[in-house]
Amino acid sequence: DISPTQTPFISNIGTRSAEQTLFEWQTDSLAAASADAVVEGQDLGTWTAVSPTARMANHCQINMVDFIISGTEQRVEKAGRSSEVAYQAAKAAKELKRNVEKAALLNGVGAVVGGTAIARVTAGFPGWLKTNVSANGTATPVVPPSYTGSTPTGAAEVWKTFDAPEAFTEAMLKTTMQSCYENGGEPTMLMVSPYNKTVVSGFTGLASTRYNVDTDASPTTIIGAADIYVSDFGNLSVVPNRFFTTVIDASVGGTAYNDWAFLIDTDEVKLATLRPYQMKDLASTGDADKRMMLVEWGLQVNNEAAHGCIAGIKAAA
Repeated sequence: DISPTQTPFISNIGTRSAEQTLFEWQTDSLAAASADAVVEGQDLGTWTAVSPTARMANHCQINMVDFIISGTEQRVEKAGRSSEVAYQAAKAAKELKRNVEKAALLNGVGAVVGGTAIARVTAGFPGWLKTNVSANGTATPVVPPSYTGSTPTGAAEVWKTFDAPEAFTEAMLKTTMQSCYENGGEPTMLMVSPYNKTVVSGFTGLASTRYNVDTDASPTTIIGAADIYVSDFGNLSVVPNRFFTTVIDASVGGTAYNDWAFLIDTDEVKLATLRPYQMKDLASTGDADKRMMLVEWGLQVNNEAAHGCIAGIKAAA
């Protein structure tokens, strides 16, 4: 089984515990810098009002993988493993972690409170971003779809609000990185789809495009990819993610595949866990073992202005 199990987004961000299905945090900012001087011995006739912090929130969602193994399957001798239940449990854990990675990184819809027949949904990473956003053409991304109080809500998806997708360019990256810097952000990671990783490798701002060759050494290493992008406002680790989803945009004839590129400050986003990964034995209703693996979690974007998004870019040549 060579199915990919790397989860570069949730593996590189911070963690915290959640105490409720609705978990909260606060954001704040400094007053604008001022060059004004004051008179020596000046008394205060008026006082500057203190600005309250902004209280942000997101909902936890439940992800689950289940399986059932017959009594016969568990008992008979198997090739390569002694316990089918143990094997399927390990497989379910990997699948569940992949599901969390995809939902956390790519859920562009808003949070859903949920109900008796409606699942709770956590607002994923692109559902928060609105300050440092670059888009193709003249269309303006709806990122997030809307804010209700402190939580992104709504059903509009970012990738369905653009013109036909355009190629990812270095100019788009520079513009978004500069916007992050001007707003106080310091992204350290550029996360892209496998295709757009190859596009970034063609940008000029690479950390190294040459390799010293020792003719007496082992075979030469040929560098054909960019792992570090050196920008005017800091270095970015270029990380491909296999779980990027490309979506056909029906607004342009159903033929345009839209993609993302994210500039991530890994110190300013966390995975909040209400119930950690756990396996549950379910009641047997027949000649079979039933298991369910689940996790209850949500995404905390400490301050959305720390990150950037480039949307509406091509997902293939």
